[in-house]
Amino acid sequence: MFYFNRRTFLSFAGSSGLIKTIGAKAALPVRPPLRSHKPFSFLFITDTHLQPELNAAGGCHQAFVKARSIHADFAIQGGDHVFDALGVNAGRASMLIDLYKRTAQDLSLPVHHAIGNHDCFGVYTKSGVQPTDPLYGKKFFEDNFGKLYYSFDHKGVHIIVLDSIGITEDRGYEGWIDDAQIAWLSHDLAAQPVGTPMIVVTHIPLVTAAAEYAAPQAVPPKHHVMSVRNAYDVLPLFDRYNIIGVLQGHTHILERIEWHGIPYITGGAVSGNWWHGTRYGTPEGFMTVHVENGIMKTRYETYGFHSVDPHDT
Repeated sequence: MFYFNRRTFLSFAGSSGLIKTIGAKAALPVRPPLRSHKPFSFLFITDTHLQPELNAAGGCHQAFVKARSIHADFAIQGGDHVFDALGVNAGRASMLIDLYKRTAQDLSLPVHHAIGNHDCFGVYTKSGVQPTDPLYGKKFFEDNFGKLYYSFDHKGVHIIVLDSIGITEDRGYEGWIDDAQIAWLSHDLAAQPVGTPMIVVTHIPLVTAAAEYAAPQAVPPKHHVMSVRNAYDVLPLFDRYNIIGVLQGHTHILERIEWHGIPYITGGAVSGNWWHGTRYGTPEGFMTVHVENGIMKTRYETYGFHSVDPHDT
């Protein structure tokens, strides 16, 4: 039997190129030096799921009153403003969005909006809505909140808001970033001064382990709904830039996963377990985000809501 000591191993590995090969495959992205920016704070408020049932409007009012007591420059709404535009008629959808807008006045902050799957109108056939309806699908969101994907700058930080909703041919949805948006994202990233700190926002997560936290469903879902199905097309774009954090919604859990030096943070939900209590231990709440010296620090804020029909998970 032949034993390696450390010197023998290093000599062998070096002569065979083993260390070089392993190092090349394991190397993390090398990013440019970070440009300086001013510190600031904002709120990440996601998955409000406004509806007249389950005291959801009262819960949102309670959350927004708490939110406006926190010093912040602006808020980002991470999607799923209402519950639910996917499977209802125009009257119900209009009532839900009006309810959201009235309740959101409590925030008293500038708000940037991301589209969620439940913000798409009439997609499910049970809604009775035809695809020819002028507000069908994402047009409902655009008419009420603006662009599906866009970016803006704040105190030296570039913030990118994505549309992660793909509407399927059979009138369902999945996590998806389409080719046109990927081309736009590539151009937007490249257009920033070298070293600019950036934050990305997406409703359906790019990176998550949410599907691993419960036993598989007896009937697997027809579509890839828990995360962005083609995240592999998006994540490599981030390797060349100073992405200091990605904020995500959709799964109603608190989660932080680091990939290639970037924290992917899923920010819980104002509605908790869809207004039925806690979701895998995550209570109803929202995030405060502080950005300073190229670091994004988050804190989850609960607001004391008590479900009228609790079903904690």
